[in-house]
Amino acid sequence: MITIDENIFLWINGLAGNIAAIDWFFKGIANDYLIIVGSCMVLLALWVWGIDADQRDKNQKAVICASISLGLAQGFVSTLNAFCFRPRPFTELPANLLFYQPTDSSFPSNSVAVIFAIAFAIFLANRKVGGFLLLFACLHAFSRVYVGVHYPFDVLAGAAGGMLIAYIVTWVIKALEKWVNIIMGIARKLYIA
Repeated sequence: MITIDENIFLWINGLAGNIAAIDWFFKGIANDYLIIVGSCMVLLALWVWGIDADQRDKNQKAVICASISLGLAQGFVSTLNAFCFRPRPFTELPANLLFYQPTDSSFPSNSVAVIFAIAFAIFLANRKVGGFLLLFACLHAFSRVYVGVHYPFDVLAGAAGGMLIAYIVTWVIKALEKWVNIIMGIARKLYIA
């Protein structure tokens, strides 16, 4: 019996292999590094950019939240993978595999968790930049199913985990704002913030 997750995978992945330009686009977006490195470059730009001191301070706190969220999302997925292994869809279903064959657990998607953690942490502080990052995070999540390396529920779990972690980290950083401001003041005196 085919589950809903498998049916959705077969439908989305069934789109692959028909138009070479679309396949090429989604293979690029599905890459483990493109969106993650691009998101980190946005974090670097936010760290140094701000119309005024208040905007720069807000951006830098968002970057701190995103950076901590990135690490915790990676830890969340690694911990979950230690207890739960889900085979990749291309090992169980007739898939149009357009990507290399990862051997780690399919659930939850590691790259999706990390990208959503970054994007949502920025979104909570800066809707414009965060919305842009969330759009790319969604494209990445879809592309991972399209190229045949994740089930839809894998990317949904990764996205939900990443966003939950970013929300909690942002809340904790706001609760500790007095201490964060002291650390940021020291960093500014050392010219690193």
